[in-house]
Amino acid sequence: MKKNVLHLSALCTVGVLALAACGSSGGSSGGSASGPVTIKLVAADYGDKASNSSSLYWNDVAKSFEASNPNIKVDVQVINWNDIDAQVKTMIQSGNYPDVLQTGGYADKVADNLLYPASSVLSPSTQSNIIPSFAKAGEVSGTQYGIPFVSSARAFFYNKTIFAQAGIAAPPQTWADVAADAAQIKAKVPGVTPYALPLGPEEAQAESMIWELGNGGGPTDASGKYALNSQANIDTFSWLKTNLVDPGLTYANPATTDRKTAFADFAAGKAGMLNGHPSLIQMSTDGKVDYGVAPIPGKTGPLKSTLGVADWMMAFKKNGHQDQIKKFLDFAYSKENTLKFDETYNLMPVTQDTLTDMTNSGKHADLAPFFALLPNAEFYPLGNTTWDTVSAAIKKSGGTAVTGDPAKVLGDLQKQAQDAASNN
Repeated sequence: MKKNVLHLSALCTVGVLALAACGSSGGSSGGSASGPVTIKLVAADYGDKASNSSSLYWNDVAKSFEASNPNIKVDVQVINWNDIDAQVKTMIQSGNYPDVLQTGGYADKVADNLLYPASSVLSPSTQSNIIPSFAKAGEVSGTQYGIPFVSSARAFFYNKTIFAQAGIAAPPQTWADVAADAAQIKAKVPGVTPYALPLGPEEAQAESMIWELGNGGGPTDASGKYALNSQANIDTFSWLKTNLVDPGLTYANPATTDRKTAFADFAAGKAGMLNGHPSLIQMSTDGKVDYGVAPIPGKTGPLKSTLGVADWMMAFKKNGHQDQIKKFLDFAYSKENTLKFDETYNLMPVTQDTLTDMTNSGKHADLAPFFALLPNAEFYPLGNTTWDTVSAAIKKSGGTAVTGDPAKVLGDLQKQAQDAASNN
């Protein structure tokens, strides 16, 4: 996920494929008085090859939609994750605005006053079908602009074989359990990393927030203001330093260790436990790892909520076409369409009817722990237009809080966050 959150194409370990525009290359057309109106859809590619490109999905959706709405044409353009932000920026600068955009973040578009509120382009039934925690994450100053499209959540993975070799009967429920189990693994199962702690620049903001939630902390306080150096957060990193890093129960330098390294180690049977998302299921299966999934341990018990990640849909005001956009989005968010996309790419739903279907169908038993966590997921402060800047700062230096002085590292980050907010 680009920008505000990690993009789910990376989370699901699917590659990216640069694709040319599908359909016409021009901007949205107003159409003639009697002819069809054309709306332009720009979407990110979740596929890793031509045979599973998202262009296939969106062209099918557009074709079906146009059959039922002959006065509306949909110009589909699918762009790989590496290029979509830059290409959309160029579109906007040249006045060639999309009508509908599906990508990783929305808040910067709200800051530039480019988007329709969600309530203007979704019917009440479609809007109420979105899982409330995800809808809330799409808000800026109390108004929803970001429309969640697909999601993911984090849970605790553990290697059952390594646990058995270490004489551990059940997954940990508290931080103290994590430390004790890690020490036992180190003593009895040499050659593996007991706890894989990735605080490197790939997604330090994610791993940090998961641990902070376990101690009642997080990047912001109850009022939404940045609180990166809250006492709860300082205590969290102090615990990690004292109980996992200094005793050698994780990587020698978590601040330079990325998530992809931790996932690869777990999928190769070289790590005992870590926080992961659904893509690790297939990786572990491919690596023939006998794994278990459990709620993430917190300081005093398992977390009742976890980190949620989403990619977003948004509607631009520039070309008008509000009614046509609304009809298209209501069609795109039907259970038939959202279920097809989620199952094609093994992603998590953002709508309640699709969540119910995937939970009860019996086809997704491996995702059951994640389904249970979705309704109460916690998100980055996505509605804060400075989050991109703050997240980048956390990625750069946040991990050093477990190798240096936590209070100083988090204090420096807090100052950067406050400076960003004051300059916004």
